[in-house]
Amino acid sequence: MKSFSYLALLSAIAPLALAGSGRDGVDVLIDIIQPQNSYPQTSDKLVKIAKPAQKEYEYIIVGSGPGGAPLAANLAIAGHNVLLIDAGGDYGHLREVESPALANPSSERNEVSWGFFTHHYENKELALKDRKLTWLTPDGEFYSGVNPPKGSEVLGNFYPRYGGLGGCAEHNALVALLPSKNDWDHIKNVTGDETWDNSAMRKYLKKVEKVEYPTGKENDTSHGYDGYINMAVNPSGIPAQDIKLMSVFAGAAKAFGVDNEPITNALNEAVALAKSTSVDYETGLLPLNMTDDIVAAMDSMLVWDMNSDEPDRDTKKAFGRLPQHMDATNFRRSTPRDYVYDVATAKNADGSKKYKLDVALNTLATKVLFDTTGPKPKAVGVDYLHGESLYRADPRASHTKDGGEPGTVKATKEVIVSGGAFNSPQLLKLSGVGPREELESFDIPVVLDLPGVGENLQDRLETSVNADFPTNFTRTLACYYLAVDGDPCWAQYTDGSNKGAEKGTYASNGVVMGSFFTSSYSDDGEHDLWIGGFPALFNGFYPGYSSNAATVANKNWWSWLVLKAHTRNHAGTVKLATTNPRDTPIITFHNTYEGMPKEEADKDVGALREGMRMAMSFFENIPGIDGTADIFWPPKEVLKDDAQLDEWIVEEAWGHHASCSNKIGADDDKLAVLDSKFRVRGTEGLRVVDASAFPKIPGIFPVLPIMMMSEKVTEDILATTYPPKPYPGPGHCKKSKKNRKN
Repeated sequence: MKSFSYLALLSAIAPLALAGSGRDGVDVLIDIIQPQNSYPQTSDKLVKIAKPAQKEYEYIIVGSGPGGAPLAANLAIAGHNVLLIDAGGDYGHLREVESPALANPSSERNEVSWGFFTHHYENKELALKDRKLTWLTPDGEFYSGVNPPKGSEVLGNFYPRYGGLGGCAEHNALVALLPSKNDWDHIKNVTGDETWDNSAMRKYLKKVEKVEYPTGKENDTSHGYDGYINMAVNPSGIPAQDIKLMSVFAGAAKAFGVDNEPITNALNEAVALAKSTSVDYETGLLPLNMTDDIVAAMDSMLVWDMNSDEPDRDTKKAFGRLPQHMDATNFRRSTPRDYVYDVATAKNADGSKKYKLDVALNTLATKVLFDTTGPKPKAVGVDYLHGESLYRADPRASHTKDGGEPGTVKATKEVIVSGGAFNSPQLLKLSGVGPREELESFDIPVVLDLPGVGENLQDRLETSVNADFPTNFTRTLACYYLAVDGDPCWAQYTDGSNKGAEKGTYASNGVVMGSFFTSSYSDDGEHDLWIGGFPALFNGFYPGYSSNAATVANKNWWSWLVLKAHTRNHAGTVKLATTNPRDTPIITFHNTYEGMPKEEADKDVGALREGMRMAMSFFENIPGIDGTADIFWPPKEVLKDDAQLDEWIVEEAWGHHASCSNKIGADDDKLAVLDSKFRVRGTEGLRVVDASAFPKIPGIFPVLPIMMMSEKVTEDILATTYPPKPYPGPGHCKKSKKNRKN
């Protein structure tokens, strides 16, 4: 067992890094509150911590992720009085948040990491077979692996979420892909609402995005160019400087059926030129002026726009560049958090507040309030607790004391819940909206018996194929990952005189391309497999995983991530653990054979097996330019036959795109929580707008579909008419006697 801290692991002066994950798997002991760097945020343009400033608003939005944040800004711009509530603070200018390369470390910053411990299986025997399972030790530390200290308690599978303004768009890998055509059309078909048609939904993409990458078409009107989310791609020159990295790219291309002769020729010519000019390409980077032919070869091999409106986009096998929510100048993460900040702080010419948007941070919503005197319960407000680190997914939260200053705020029009796939169903249930039997078991007064709340939880299945090389990747050699002052990669990234690829490693999320293809198990012919890779070790989530993914000492690892899209399992659940709103719920995915009939589970497992075999072939086809790969995870004995690999997938596969736990559905669907306008069925003045609303998990990466959803519900809400407030009666506006003039 190897015990480590973030700074010890990443110390640039340590001769060896005490990594807790390597060729033998995960074996990590770590403090619950991890040591971390203390760099200040790079800007003071932050939303201040505050309670709700008023007692009443038209709209209250609970949760500031990709669903709630754009909606709050849009409604305020439309002239409405809006309150946006989030339980965390504003950390949008942390270095780890801003840089695309530091996405993994950002998910474990103590200020923003909400570490849920979920369950892949209810069956304990099967759950214990996961080699990255996390335990709480008797000494109060987290252990992940297969050799927990005696007396340790199983916690589950680590699932980091973002507890702060902007939600998970602040710590994801930035990949911003459209869902497939059938994802939108499925909602149209089950609800009968034509506004969900795939062709109709594209207008919301245009509202969201500000495209800053070449799409491969002149005057491309299928995209948006003045939205609030910058969209760019990694500068091609960044990977092109690393011969080994580009040889991995060449191997993947060949295995995937893409002619790799252009890149192989360009690499051989670059190596020859480097040798003739005494450029050390084996332990250093090629000068950018020697990469032009490599960049041109890459560009000729990759699909330029994976968000195009081409009719075969979702079915054609594609080796493509990845659009990302970042700008193309500074290559800084671009998110709805920035949109909210701009709207909330906008001023008129006289210095007064331009829009009626208040943001209440460190404010944990504990209950939606209802007026039950009418034919349907109507949402009229929210109870909350104000204070830092109140929710117990926060590593800094107290598990023995209940803190927080209580308060109440009223909504005259609507309450919109946007807490995500875990927190939205939890809040609804705590408010009395959910399955009657579960609510009554906790003595929660039932406002509305709605059986689908917390049901239908879905996630992708993801695995990795990991290998190491006899020598290092040079792209990351100089990077300290913010472990010590003077990180040269950070200095290069933030140097305003550097443009494009000159900004170096931290200006890229490290994923050179994505491989999109269809398994033999696909039901509709649309892409259901994606492979992407980067020079680091990643084999799933556990506390401390980010310290292993990005280390100073280990620069010879490569990970291919295999993602199974359009998974069939919809048996996951989010159930209350207690009635304390500070406590996390019980989250169980019931993966593979526990949640599906065998014939359906066979398809998902079989598809993932095909993806892993493809990833293995990516390694096997690397040209012998700068060393060959040695696959070590899964272990070689597992890879020998399909039966063992299938068993590995069942035990090890994870996900990180939880969705669908408050699904939109048809009128006759007893588990439908929402109608096609996001309204909670059986209520008035209450909607849910986040990943939990999808009936089926969308596309390959969910962040862009959620932002598009937010744009759609903006239109739905603005089209809603509300009855005027009732006349309060005579004398309501009379002055009190003491203020009356004599």
